[in-house]
Amino acid sequence: MGKILCDSTTTIQASPPPTALALAPAPAPAALPWKETTTCPWETVSGLEDQQKRYLQRLHTKGVLWKHPATADNSPCLTPRTTLFRLLHGGDVEADGNCLFTASKKAMGLVIDARELRRRTVDRFLKDYGSGNEEEGLDTEMIDKAIKHLYSPDLKTGWGIHVVQEVKLLAKKTDRVSLDLAINELVDLGMQREMATESIYKERCIEVDDGPSWVKYMSISGSVADEYDIITLQYTEEGLLSVDENRQGHAAAFGDDIAIESLATEFKREIYVVQAHGSDAMVEEENCVFFLPHFPRSQICGPPFFLFMKGTGWCGAGADHYEPLIAHPAPLLSQEKAAVVL
Repeated sequence: MGKILCDSTTTIQASPPPTALALAPAPAPAALPWKETTTCPWETVSGLEDQQKRYLQRLHTKGVLWKHPATADNSPCLTPRTTLFRLLHGGDVEADGNCLFTASKKAMGLVIDARELRRRTVDRFLKDYGSGNEEEGLDTEMIDKAIKHLYSPDLKTGWGIHVVQEVKLLAKKTDRVSLDLAINELVDLGMQREMATESIYKERCIEVDDGPSWVKYMSISGSVADEYDIITLQYTEEGLLSVDENRQGHAAAFGDDIAIESLATEFKREIYVVQAHGSDAMVEEENCVFFLPHFPRSQICGPPFFLFMKGTGWCGAGADHYEPLIAHPAPLLSQEKAAVVL
């Protein structure tokens, strides 16, 4: 999809107050000033192997070069420019399912609550879903297929890739008592509890298999104010493995690639997820860190921001927790000397 640069400056503007942020897409926020006390040196970041630390330190020393995208008509007033960023770890964030939004908040230097950032991301998706706008709209058929594949997979296929597959269902908090009564009725009739639980949940709960159900799912932050609870059915090729009923309602929807793209669109900035893989992923040092880009669906009005994932093995790919990276603009002496060119 084409990308339009609407601001050629490499200086990130200060964030507006929270009230303004809630009303309109925010301009790019200010990069944090250089202060060693605000970030953690890579040597002290937990859960990293020596080869990962060496590579990440090189990223900080030599920098990551980002090129502003050009417009299709090469308008002279939108001449692409380049910025060199030094990346530092932005500190730990709580592993409560809201880490994408907590980490993004820190990486962008925003003052709004992570749950508000989640709400804005979901609202952006909903506005673009089926909007008919060729620039910012979503292909509803394609996105529905992707959602179904992620959260309601076909359990007859995929076993060559996955040992365990999960099906996500949504139970209305106000329905939990009636659901329990229905489960107990089947148990009283002689059905095994786990099978009774699976049967009732699949019959009465909402499957996450399209855009509207994704909106309900991704709105869940693990708060008592959530309308729905997440139910997770785990399967192996032999059948049902377990049922996570999430009775305390603390489970939150983990931010997926669809959410990241909507977050990028909301703030009109590219988002790069930086993944670092360890030696058990059988990769050499030069390839132990890579950048996964997520592009906004229309304009790019500011520099990118970066998120971090630690991976200890290829299968896990670290894809269970986001952490913030703080990007400091640095003088560009030579493009060839940058550690990575995006």
